[in-house]
Amino acid sequence: MKFKRIISLLLVLVMSLTILAGCSQSGEETTNLDPVEETEPLAEEVQEQEEELEDITVTDMAGREVTLPANVESIATFGSIGVINAFVELMGSGDKIANDMTHRFSNSDKWAMQYEFAPQMKGAPVLENTDGELLIEDVLALDPDLCLVMSKDYIEPLESNGLNVVYFEWKETEDVKTAVTLMGEALQKQDIAEDYLNYFDEMVAEAEALTADVGENKKTVLYGNVTQFTQPHIIAEWWISAAGGDSVTKDSWVNNKSVYTQEDILKWDPDVMIVTDVATIDEIKNDSLYSDVSAVKNDEVYYIPTVAHVWGNRTVEQPLTIFWTLHKLYPDLITEEDLAEKIECFYSHFFKTELSEGQVNSIIHTN
Repeated sequence: MKFKRIISLLLVLVMSLTILAGCSQSGEETTNLDPVEETEPLAEEVQEQEEELEDITVTDMAGREVTLPANVESIATFGSIGVINAFVELMGSGDKIANDMTHRFSNSDKWAMQYEFAPQMKGAPVLENTDGELLIEDVLALDPDLCLVMSKDYIEPLESNGLNVVYFEWKETEDVKTAVTLMGEALQKQDIAEDYLNYFDEMVAEAEALTADVGENKKTVLYGNVTQFTQPHIIAEWWISAAGGDSVTKDSWVNNKSVYTQEDILKWDPDVMIVTDVATIDEIKNDSLYSDVSAVKNDEVYYIPTVAHVWGNRTVEQPLTIFWTLHKLYPDLITEEDLAEKIECFYSHFFKTELSEGQVNSIIHTN
């Protein structure tokens, strides 16, 4: 088994040399290209280039052909704004988001980093009311080049008013690759999309190699809103497994909902709990009913990070979710320093944001 793990790690190491343009130990990006002196194009050249640009047509994940301007300058996001914004920011286009987040995202500090990735959103028009209904007059006044949605309910009311609407989804694990590819096409950032998909695969392969020898010693994990006995997204079953964990809720799904009880938690006796609400940590620790549960006894109750979006849900940050979880489960396999470097490098490379040491520490330490 040790020989198998060594071979796996060597293969991952070789493949990883191509990822993120070679992030160095200092978190800086390196490149094999010689520096080229940049010159500002003449105004006449810029105008000629813009005139030569033609509209593009993409096929969205509802099978619809959508024609878009070749150079999208403004983007409006609807519904699952945290998820959608993260896709846009991944492409380096966060500065094109033209609307603020709705109240359910902006009423707490949970999504505060969204305003660091796209500061122009603060105070911009809000395009849905507290009930999730479109404020269509405000949308039309904004007149975005591109509307991004993850619910088909938005398509008709937006499209019937002459707006360009692209629908994408993330229902199955592999949908993220289709969605990222679509986003790259819509924003003409195909190179970034390809870069990310290579990164995604390499991170998953690296985690698999690191946990190859865990075998039957996998730690059991309970993720979700534990006091409400809900697990918000089936995608968690995938990233828990990818991190070398054994999800206790994997067999509890009925009609796309995870159903379990307090008695189930006591029976499962999870080694680690990862919760979606920070207040839940104290609730669990102070509840005598859970005092003999392994995760509580061993102080292994953690709060899932939220940066661009909630790491445990559908988010392009999912590769980091895997390594954050892996570190919680098996800290001897990935050190805190290595995890911090992966976090810093990801947001620097893709989101063009340099996180402070304090921000990185707050992501890593959530118990």
